[in-house]
Amino acid sequence: MNSSTRTPPHVLILGSGIAGLSCALQFVENAPSDIRVTVLTKAEATEGATRYAQGGIASVWSKDDTFEAHVQDTLVAGAGLCSKPIVEICVREGPARVRELINWGVEFTKTSHHTTDPAEAFDLHREGGHGQRRILHADDLTGLAIEKALLARVALNPRISLLEDFCAIDLIHARKIIQEPLAKDRCLGVYALNTRTGKIETIAADSVVLATGGAGKAYLYTTNPDTSTGDGIAMAYRAGAKIANMEFIQFHPTCLYHPVAKTFLITEALRGEGAILRNGDHESFMENYDERGSLAPRDIVARSIDMEMKRTGQKHVWLDCTSLGEHELKTKFPNIYETCLKLGLRMENDFLPVVPATHYTCGGVRVNEWGESSLPGLYAIGEASSTGLHGANRLASNSLLEAVVFANRVAKHAHEQLKQPSMEIELPPSLPSWETGRAAPLEEQIDIAATWQEIRQTLWNYVGIVRSDRRLERAQKRLAIIREEVNEYYWTYLLTKDLIELRNLVTVAELVIRSAQMRKESRGLHYTVDYPAVDDEWSKQDTVL
Repeated sequence: MNSSTRTPPHVLILGSGIAGLSCALQFVENAPSDIRVTVLTKAEATEGATRYAQGGIASVWSKDDTFEAHVQDTLVAGAGLCSKPIVEICVREGPARVRELINWGVEFTKTSHHTTDPAEAFDLHREGGHGQRRILHADDLTGLAIEKALLARVALNPRISLLEDFCAIDLIHARKIIQEPLAKDRCLGVYALNTRTGKIETIAADSVVLATGGAGKAYLYTTNPDTSTGDGIAMAYRAGAKIANMEFIQFHPTCLYHPVAKTFLITEALRGEGAILRNGDHESFMENYDERGSLAPRDIVARSIDMEMKRTGQKHVWLDCTSLGEHELKTKFPNIYETCLKLGLRMENDFLPVVPATHYTCGGVRVNEWGESSLPGLYAIGEASSTGLHGANRLASNSLLEAVVFANRVAKHAHEQLKQPSMEIELPPSLPSWETGRAAPLEEQIDIAATWQEIRQTLWNYVGIVRSDRRLERAQKRLAIIREEVNEYYWTYLLTKDLIELRNLVTVAELVIRSAQMRKESRGLHYTVDYPAVDDEWSKQDTVL
């Protein structure tokens, strides 16, 4: 790499959730002292999907559990599409990464009984698809506990710069700069909008790590925060990186159906403790769809709820937690209990109205076992990536596990890459600055909001839990029109955070639709009435764009 542009080596991480922060810590705590890390986040550092994670992190921790059992549960949930070597890596490296989180200050909930065995010191939940209790958690606010601990650790390290309110626009890569089709390509940094100043800054880096999260806000109903607009996936695609398996959008089965708490998640761990799903007649119905009942994997539970709602005409189903009792509910699920109580629901007495909602993007930037994308110099971790761990359906609480395992692996790989000789690419002495041209200030935000709503409504109606060729074709036609409108906004007006996110949402929405059209079978989270069976020809075959 042209050393005149970046000295000393510099790592740029986009995203301040568990993936981004743990990766930053891995870089500075296990690397030479001349490596500097910058973490960009488009909002406050605490605002992202990590802080809202309730359940926990799956890891083989108990003496009653085994690596083989966790691997098998993951493979079963992934519906034949997981990469077994990647599953083995994540499961076997998981305990060490969990111990690292503990050393960094994460306080997982401990058992109430006294024990001298460290392996038995922590309270373990069980969730759908898991054959054993292996979910370490911090009550029902695991993500928040992890986020706080990691941010505190990052704040103590002067080699990590955390920049809030920087919204990345596009990746800078060599082929675009030198404009030679046959030139070697490499990611060189990003253009980012400083939303405090309104200026667009050019940020160079030797290694860029996408830890930008998923794309749940492309759907009308989602458990995701407003930051989940698929930015990293969209930017990587525009830069030429391979994207995989975007048809597999996971719907969490139990989002509270309430006019005030529209996106409040009811953790799957409740069903692990004995809560039962019931229909409008208060009858347990999951046994009619799967022998595992309410503990079936998420894709089956979400689809079963959807079918039950359509069969009965009900707007929601019920989650019956009354068998757990007030003490257990207050002790194990204090945040959910207090939130429901504020909404007039007593979990020990009242059934909770729940519906499925978009929850997790199982596809993303395709990476290898070191988190490396097809574009040299660009890595992706966490929900922005497609590692092969989740396959066609993510096993509950494997996402935080994947984030920390691949954060560690990316840091190790990038360390070695920074030692390598520079690339044979003739670059300018500095990266070109952003040019605004004749762009004018955006006069009204109403068009942005209306277009965003149209995208979300289109995907919810036509690319949801149950799909068909006709629905996908209608969605594709509508998105083509929307894309032209958004491109006009992009080239006509000065960029705002909302416009950047809207552009990314259009890109991600089209990737989901195109991927769903390519897969001519039903597998895991992708169910289509036109191809309702599993096709063996698609087994182990990713959908790559």
